[in-house]
Amino acid sequence: MGHPMCAGRRRRRHRSHSVRQDLGLLVLRLGTGGVLFAHGAQKLFGWFGGHGLEKTAGAMEQIGFRPGRPSALASGIGEAGGGTLLALGLASPGAGAAVAGAMAGAASVHVPAGFFNDKGGLEFPAYLGLAGSALALAGPGAFSLDELLGHRLNRPWMLGVTFAAAAAAAACVVTRRQRVQREESGQAD
Repeated sequence: MGHPMCAGRRRRRHRSHSVRQDLGLLVLRLGTGGVLFAHGAQKLFGWFGGHGLEKTAGAMEQIGFRPGRPSALASGIGEAGGGTLLALGLASPGAGAAVAGAMAGAASVHVPAGFFNDKGGLEFPAYLGLAGSALALAGPGAFSLDELLGHRLNRPWMLGVTFAAAAAAAACVVTRRQRVQREESGQAD
């Protein structure tokens, strides 16, 4: 069974490892959530050098997201709202799913340019979507509102439900955009 003093050392080591994990999750949540919030706030409010909702809606229309205003609003809320929830560690499954869905739509725009960001590729939105998904899967850690609220909004079943809903919504949005682009390219011929 082992010596009782060794068991105490193992517990302390585990406890310290857990604190490190919780701090790491906090830093990752704050960084990823902060970037997403800022990016969404550019779209929604024109903050941080962004264009605001009306100009973003026009840009969304031009690249095939129709109608533009609801598309810009959904994208901005997915980024700013999902990012805020991730940073706070609140409703982690839904937050991660919202981020993943929004970033799937963004990545679809960048696919033709390849992977790397310097060529306009999907590197940045793909990474943000992956980070949001990973945070939802890992959970928010001890330094979070989910922890404070007893994980009422962070139940295991919520992962499957929220990610299925986000995947279905993203697939619909991306498919609709592709159809619009095909129709427009057919009219241009």
